[in-house]
Amino acid sequence: MKPDWDTLADEFKDSQTVVIADVDCTAEGKSLCEKHDVKGYPTIKTFDQGSDEGESYEGGRDLAALRTHAESLGPSCSIDNKELCSAEQLPLLEKYAAMSAQRREAKVTKLKNAIAKKEQEHSKVQEGLSAQYEASNKALEKLREELKPQIKLMQMATPAAQ
Repeated sequence: MKPDWDTLADEFKDSQTVVIADVDCTAEGKSLCEKHDVKGYPTIKTFDQGSDEGESYEGGRDLAALRTHAESLGPSCSIDNKELCSAEQLPLLEKYAAMSAQRREAKVTKLKNAIAKKEQEHSKVQEGLSAQYEASNKALEKLREELKPQIKLMQMATPAAQ
């Protein structure tokens, strides 16, 4: 993937709206990677202008897929780019822009907390399912071991073809 990534970075080097960059999470970039919850490599994240929240990219890793994704990036609906907003987005954007910065931040925090709560619930479900799977697998292995001698003897009771 690295050669394709480098080619993509070269193709977009003069772009005024898209920056293609890489970070070494094992060296100087470690704190940045921790901040953005990068746990596996390679991880691709996209960031909207003015946003510190990155979105994970899970698409193809070949040059064509990366190029297509990069071409879809750039300015989006914002207070500075109202013309890029859909009919559904514009009234909400204006409503949010009319709020005080403190109220917007409080609402963002509330929404992020709701996501964090759901992530914790999801993790608990995953842990429960993992425990359930492990118990089922253990029971299956025990049954296999118990029945294996009986199956073998039954198979051995059949005379060899002559």
